[in-house]
Amino acid sequence: MKEVYIGLGANLGDAKKTIVLATNKLKELEEVSFIQSSSLYLSKPWGPVKEQNDFINSVVKIKTNLSPLNLLKKLQEIENVFKRERSIRYGARTLDLDILLYGNDFISTKELTIPQAKLEGRVFVLSPLNEISPNLSLPSGKKVTELLLKIKEEITVLT
Repeated sequence: MKEVYIGLGANLGDAKKTIVLATNKLKELEEVSFIQSSSLYLSKPWGPVKEQNDFINSVVKIKTNLSPLNLLKKLQEIENVFKRERSIRYGARTLDLDILLYGNDFISTKELTIPQAKLEGRVFVLSPLNEISPNLSLPSGKKVTELLLKIKEEITVLT
């Protein structure tokens, strides 16, 4: 079984409730063993679309035998339950589920990039990752704790 980290984010509707419900859906997936979930974090929007609500983020750690693409399909099915729309890149969303890490694998296809693109510079991913796996090293060999020290951006822990 592969150890996998999934990032969750939402900033439309009751984002906090959505993250909690989506985490519960992840727990129900077949061929997935749920390990741990981080606290919820409040973060500013990332990317070029700044005129939107702050995001609620968390990270979940699981183990699975699903292939990366099959896991991605399952995550997209969950996003669809929450009426995820993909009209604006980096725009507001009801739910975003991203495979951050899939073991120590590097994957680069049209459908999927693992580790997630720009993971090493995103405090809203690194902080919850550090919370649930404080000694985690990324496939690049960099430690999450060391990457966080280089980021000046602040993030708020909600729970």
